[in-house]
Amino acid sequence: MILTPLDWLAIAAYFALNLAIGFFTMKRASGDIGEFFLSGRNVSWWLAGTSMVATTFGADTPLVVTGLIYAQGIAGNWLWWSFLLSGMLTVFFFAPLWRRAGVLTDMEFAELRYSGRPATFLRGFRAVYLAFPVNTIILGWVNLAMAKILALTLGLTTTRQQLMGVFFCLALTLAYNAVSGLWAVLWTDLLQFILKMSMVVLLAYFAVHAVGGMGALAAQVRAFDAAHAVNGHARDTLAFIPSSASPFFLSFLVLLSLNWWASWYPGAEPGGGGYIAQRIFSAKNEKHSLGATLWFNIAHYALRPWPWILTALVALVLLPNPTAAQGGMEGAYVWVMVHSLPPSLRGLMLAGFAAAYMSTVGTHLNLGASYMVNDLYKRFIARDESERHYVAASRVATVLAAVLSAGATGYMLTHGASIATAWKFLLALGAGAGLVFILRWYWWRINAWSEIAAMTAAAALSLTLESGWGMPAVRALHRIDPALAVAPLNQDDPHAFAWLMLTTTVLTTAIWMAATLATQPESEATLQAFYDRVRPAALGWRQFAQAREQVDATLGYNFFHWVLGFTLVYAMLFGVGNLLFGRIAPGCGLLALSGSCLGVLFWSLNRRGWSVWR
Repeated sequence: MILTPLDWLAIAAYFALNLAIGFFTMKRASGDIGEFFLSGRNVSWWLAGTSMVATTFGADTPLVVTGLIYAQGIAGNWLWWSFLLSGMLTVFFFAPLWRRAGVLTDMEFAELRYSGRPATFLRGFRAVYLAFPVNTIILGWVNLAMAKILALTLGLTTTRQQLMGVFFCLALTLAYNAVSGLWAVLWTDLLQFILKMSMVVLLAYFAVHAVGGMGALAAQVRAFDAAHAVNGHARDTLAFIPSSASPFFLSFLVLLSLNWWASWYPGAEPGGGGYIAQRIFSAKNEKHSLGATLWFNIAHYALRPWPWILTALVALVLLPNPTAAQGGMEGAYVWVMVHSLPPSLRGLMLAGFAAAYMSTVGTHLNLGASYMVNDLYKRFIARDESERHYVAASRVATVLAAVLSAGATGYMLTHGASIATAWKFLLALGAGAGLVFILRWYWWRINAWSEIAAMTAAAALSLTLESGWGMPAVRALHRIDPALAVAPLNQDDPHAFAWLMLTTTVLTTAIWMAATLATQPESEATLQAFYDRVRPAALGWRQFAQAREQVDATLGYNFFHWVLGFTLVYAMLFGVGNLLFGRIAPGCGLLALSGSCLGVLFWSLNRRGWSVWR
């Protein structure tokens, strides 16, 4: 892709503006680690929510969506669409509870909910687990996506060139992140979201125009489906729900019925966690935490997907068999950008990709550093230092997170890793642990050993089933489902992936339940203190609620709001999709349903005093 001096000027101006924001907010972030990691707990709902959206709008996301559409059609997006159900649980059941907890990180929660050595071990164990392997893998695949983008746009053909390009972007992100923490992340996220959303919409418009418009695109996709029929069954790329004949159908059932509540996944944790919890902690109050997560889920699942999907469909018809030199299935999105976008917009589009990259990386650098400093260094190594000392340590930890991510990127790039495979790897690694993270708020009997057992069992079982060690279990599954290949469960095979998630979830749940019942519950004093501070629903805390004569009737309202929330978003998502493909009546009907849900939800929240406008 040829860039003019004007393109390079636009890219340079974008980077300069981000650095200016970082140094402008530097003084404000230097007071203490509460300012550095949580922006003083004084962030409005719209800024915190937009920052969540920007974080999940990574450079990797449109590439993964394109790969999913090549493999399973539009319905392949249920791999992440299913998490809306979990996201809406966070909005109504957990966001206010997290805000009341008043912790700095979600790892710190362990010593609020539990006590003694198990709680201390859990906090340290989870902090190490998330700050190092998990956060490093996430940063690695985001860097990998940026490497593919730079290879196709700037012609960086060698691994060394791609790594140097990525490291340059990483260094710029690190520069403003290390000096200003979350304040810089929030305000640059706002700028980055506006830029990248504008550019992906423009790209979708020019891409669809290049193939003759929506009608021509739909016709060409159907022709592609007919040409790629398997055993007489033509695939249906444009279907929003996979047919029962699709190899993805079992995965779809597992994702929609099980995965959203049973699996832990960064950014979509059942019960909230990670950078979602961090933005909740930074909100002004409980109302703003609810408003932020509600806005995030609407924007994440309903507003953003279609520009990505339309561009991916254009890639499918223009490049049905993408080669490695063309970026493969995931890189086909960038190929469309290079060949469809007018030269006058190429610099801005590349800046948009940089924005998508920097928003995700900035958040994960800050989050990883918060675990290293607050939950490891401050908790176990240097307990009584000054706030200035901890801010300095936070900057060092941010640099360390960046260095680790650079090493992971080099490994992934030289081993030809797929971004979608990394997504599924983390999904499987947390399968079955999700229910613990839900119930720890609503059932007093959950203890620290419940979480420890769930996390270790999920990781051990998923890794075993994906290796030769799990073959006895695979043979047993094959007797149940002969369609399952007698081989280690492969994440890239949708049928095997479904069985991997199902088996890991069932066994992990049995293990952590057994561990819970076999170990002593937390002390009454610890449980009473937690209940009084967080005030969860009384149903699972009856004896502690009665001790304070507290009555809680929010569960019914929360469930009602949850149903309204996911119906609102799914109706909006599929209403827009139907309109785009010329199905006017169902599209308008679904949008009317979405609007009705929004109206009822707003009325109900306002009536109960939860509106951020009151």
